[in-house]
Amino acid sequence: MYEFHTDYKKYFDIQLANAREWVLPFIKEVRPLGEGTQVLEIGCGQGSLLKAFCDEGCTCVGVEMFPLWLEKANEWLRVEIVEGKVRLIDSNIYHVDPDKDLGTKFDIIVLKDVIEHIHDQEKLIGWMQHFLKPGGIIFFGFPPWQMPYGGHQQMLQGWLGKTPYWHMLPMPAFKALLRSTKQYSEELIEIKETGISIERFEKIVNRTGYVILKRKHWMVNPVYEYKFGWKPRVQLGLIKAIPFFRNFFTTAVYYIISPKDKK
Repeated sequence: MYEFHTDYKKYFDIQLANAREWVLPFIKEVRPLGEGTQVLEIGCGQGSLLKAFCDEGCTCVGVEMFPLWLEKANEWLRVEIVEGKVRLIDSNIYHVDPDKDLGTKFDIIVLKDVIEHIHDQEKLIGWMQHFLKPGGIIFFGFPPWQMPYGGHQQMLQGWLGKTPYWHMLPMPAFKALLRSTKQYSEELIEIKETGISIERFEKIVNRTGYVILKRKHWMVNPVYEYKFGWKPRVQLGLIKAIPFFRNFFTTAVYYIISPKDKK
């Protein structure tokens, strides 16, 4: 297992650096950030992105249901929480009432490495319109399911954690392989069930009443610079243009969407 998956502070710092250098600049190309900007992050994890937005003057709410991540977020965002810049909510996003629990709507909603873990993705993406202010935007960053490590197998130990594409096996074979190495993981099973492709994501966006404002496909995910020392590379235009095939060679995608004008 790679060190940054068990060294939680290092993982926090990696994600914070990635947010500052790559995620926030991507968002700023569509919408400026600053005092008065209200941000909601769904699946905020340890709070790295919330920290980056706070440093830009934004006011943030993070929703997270995993106890360990909430514990770390409360620890590492202690100052921002005391100053009223960040509020953390311990909940499944489907259980959050926009009016009662949040008390406001948001300029920006962020889902970074989250949508590929969500069941009923179409329901969530459509429902998020209730959380947005007029003109609000949603940022998504996720690995396409078919990419070399789209099954998050890098979390495992030994050769299984280093081998690409085996997550594409049929579910019975996938489970059997996990059991054979004594690394059976319900989390990886769930990711296999919920993994999302570029094409499926874009179809959901269209069906649920949004327009894509900006997209970027990465051949080398920017976060790999901090994890492995690999230089980020945007996907080649030819590969990006080929549906389905592109998923196998695209390690991350960034999207910004906004509700369609209903006038």
